[in-house]
Amino acid sequence: CWNGAVHCKQVWLIIKHLYKMICVCTNGTSKSTHVRVPRELGIRIPRPLGHGPSRFIPEKETIQVGNEDAMMHTLFADSFATLGRLDNVTLVMVFHPQYLESFLKTQHYLLQMDGPLPLHYRHYIGIMAAARHQCSYLVNLHVNDFLHVGGDPKWLNGLENAPQKLQNLGELNKMLAHRPWLITKEHIEQLLKTEENSWSLAELIHAVVLLTHYHSLASFTFGCGISPEIDCEGGHTFRPPSVSNYCICDITNGYHGVDEIHASPTGSIPSTESVCEVEALMEKMKQLQECRDEEEASQEEMATRFEREKRESMFVCSSEDEESAPTRDVSRHFEDTSYGYKDFSRHGMHVPTFRVQDYSWEDHGYSLVNRLYPDVGQLLDEKFHIAYNLTYNTMAMHKDVDTSMLRRAIWNYIHCMFGIRYDDYDYGEINQLLDRSFKVYIKTVVCTPEKTTKRMYDSFWRQFEHSEKVHVNLLLVEARMQAELLYALRAITRYMT
Repeated sequence: CWNGAVHCKQVWLIIKHLYKMICVCTNGTSKSTHVRVPRELGIRIPRPLGHGPSRFIPEKETIQVGNEDAMMHTLFADSFATLGRLDNVTLVMVFHPQYLESFLKTQHYLLQMDGPLPLHYRHYIGIMAAARHQCSYLVNLHVNDFLHVGGDPKWLNGLENAPQKLQNLGELNKMLAHRPWLITKEHIEQLLKTEENSWSLAELIHAVVLLTHYHSLASFTFGCGISPEIDCEGGHTFRPPSVSNYCICDITNGYHGVDEIHASPTGSIPSTESVCEVEALMEKMKQLQECRDEEEASQEEMATRFEREKRESMFVCSSEDEESAPTRDVSRHFEDTSYGYKDFSRHGMHVPTFRVQDYSWEDHGYSLVNRLYPDVGQLLDEKFHIAYNLTYNTMAMHKDVDTSMLRRAIWNYIHCMFGIRYDDYDYGEINQLLDRSFKVYIKTVVCTPEKTTKRMYDSFWRQFEHSEKVHVNLLLVEARMQAELLYALRAITRYMT
């Protein structure tokens, strides 16, 4: 295997599992004689800095490798074969195996199958996209993959060291990530007609899908508190564990005991207040359904409610002193570090209304992507539909619940923040179904994911399962990706016509 048959990252995974075996054999101490202590051999064995794949979800409440069902086992095997590891995103996303299967299939196609862009360009674009949100987790993964497929290490010193063709993509990258409504056909023309450094339409479609994929995946990474991989920066320590399973180095890095880290309302014994929240939400859903059946608002009233919700979404923000997840400096992978969504909200810039009836994914975007990058339109469409329609007909402790109204409110609220309007939707329902703490979480994860905190995650839907909160993040990921794609694809369509 050392001759290249096995990806070097698999070795790290083997080390990780060997280390777990050592811990089991020694029963958490170094006193047992069952296993030779690696220190005696002069070997430094890394130890995970943290507990489990998520900083927000207790490890015991995630799907444990070895306890998965047949479908999950197949997904784990496919993920390992494709990525050379079982990454933490997969270990959290597997709460919803139907979605994970579609996600992995799409990501594999974008990164490894035949397509307009060479492999090292694909990973570098992933780095550029993830860096916009300071997502060192994704940046680190794709730096390794970029080098593995033969990418030039000099490019990693900064975007200015990459080819001019990739540098030219920087403007589109920042607008897609933060203000996609500003993208025009002139931006597209500039990329397609820059003489020797120009992009073809097929290449640009591939790049746009990659950018939107990794912007939204950064949202999932921060929204679910994904822990760094053991072989990446911030994911391991060489200090030995103490008898209590954590030491002073963990405390200084913000990690405390397992119980202390994950002490949160989610998954705890139901409190009267949180149970009442669930009951109240279900009652509102029932009342709204009855109102729908009785009367329907006029188009003028629907438009007014949309504008009101869009305007109010500008003022939904978290406390400015909230700490963002610790990251290494990734700013060298993109330009204009001061550019972000916060400029829009602070300066009160107007977001023009994008009517889905004029340009939609189903009627326009899907066919454009499929024509220029075959099969990808189909893969994306399947992923969007799975995320939007996914349901287990449960809400916290309640079963046999129709959650379609709630899922639609979440999806449409995200699109509303981006100025996208559905003429047939009553935006008055959003304020009835989504409380302020939930809106703060949604907006932070979608617009400034690097500012997401465990406090925000814990503060909404306090009596819901962690799997349900991950489900929410799948909606956020796909709604955000589709919103970005709609603006980019509309601009490309206008350029072509």
